[in-house]
Amino acid sequence: MRTILLVGGRGFIGGFIQAALRKRGFCVRVLARPQGRQLRDDEVAGDLLQMQQAEDWAQALQGVSVVVNAAGILREAGRQNFEDVHVRAPLALAQACAARGIRFVQISALGHPDDGGFIESKHRFDALLLALPVGAVVLRPSVVYSLRGSYGGTSLLRALAAFPWRQLLPGDGHWAFQPICAEDLADVTAAACTQGERGIYELGCEQQIALHRYQLHWRRWLHIAGENSWRVPLPLVKLQVWIGQLLGRGPVNRTIWAMLLRGNVLGKGEQQRALAAFGVRVRDVDDVLSAAPSQMQDRWAAQLYFLAPWLQWSVVALWLWSGVAGLVTPAREIEALAQGSLLAHVHPVALARAAAVLDVVLGLALAMHPRPRPVVVLMWISVASYLLGFGLGLPALFFDPLGGLVKNIALLPMLAVLWVLLDRR
Repeated sequence: MRTILLVGGRGFIGGFIQAALRKRGFCVRVLARPQGRQLRDDEVAGDLLQMQQAEDWAQALQGVSVVVNAAGILREAGRQNFEDVHVRAPLALAQACAARGIRFVQISALGHPDDGGFIESKHRFDALLLALPVGAVVLRPSVVYSLRGSYGGTSLLRALAAFPWRQLLPGDGHWAFQPICAEDLADVTAAACTQGERGIYELGCEQQIALHRYQLHWRRWLHIAGENSWRVPLPLVKLQVWIGQLLGRGPVNRTIWAMLLRGNVLGKGEQQRALAAFGVRVRDVDDVLSAAPSQMQDRWAAQLYFLAPWLQWSVVALWLWSGVAGLVTPAREIEALAQGSLLAHVHPVALARAAAVLDVVLGLALAMHPRPRPVVVLMWISVASYLLGFGLGLPALFFDPLGGLVKNIALLPMLAVLWVLLDRR
């Protein structure tokens, strides 16, 4: 049984590759960062940011016959950058493979280097890899999607297709591409571990499809009524891309937008060439969507895509507003409110100011923290504490005609839903 070292095996594409490799009988070893947890039996410890020399890969490569590199980042963030993740670490790995006669399968991306750092760094490593004396196969897929989940730009396209009443369409949606489902890409990758000549292979379905047709296919699959579209003016789309790039958030950055505008299609004869090399037919979108019906959960995922950030930023605004209100409310009004209650004996002004500061801190944390789910837990605890404390200390607030305290009851399940929606694993 051949052992495969899979780099990037915990990502969206990597998960499908892992399943396809195991289906073919390979023993899969997944490179994983420990991050304070115990590694699974099929994992080997490793961090691309710390494995920049060929000797750093010696332990991970013990007993390995083939390496599959599916690691990649769509944008730079923190310590993660294109040069380290896409070039330096993979090059060190490829050099170690060349010294040991290990086959190398690289998951790259279809596009033009001028489209941005993501594509440029991927293609630069492709060239460096093929310059080494190693059996190397480079796979360059077009847009990758799946019926069983989505990620990044594919999640956005599905959400645009699922918009109520009409789909949202960037511009006129005429840009063409040749999408490939993740399952087919995984099957090609598994085949490339044992077959296919050295070189670069572009992957995508046979038929080019325009963006507006692609979204329409998804809308029909999701069983959402209405096939017309609202066209979003390109200046507004570019503004969103610019803001997302500036903040380092959002599914579409400048690279993806440039790839879309240029079109993401295969070269002439590339589809047939890949089929001949690996024996895997990449299915058209119609064939993939007709293979399995959509379920309620698919519609939820698509339609909650835009609701999740709306809910998050609404909570941010609520907490910041609540905090500012608590800081600017005159002390005499706070004391008057607490008069005759249990709270009158626990320094109500200081308590109100402290609660206000906490609200501001939590609101800012939810807006800026890269891992906001723990913040939501703290918000839930604070709301439950407010509800219990003020309910016992000032029970009359429950009968406020504006429902100031009672509304907190609805906040608890709302925060629980937000906690679920913020799961980005």
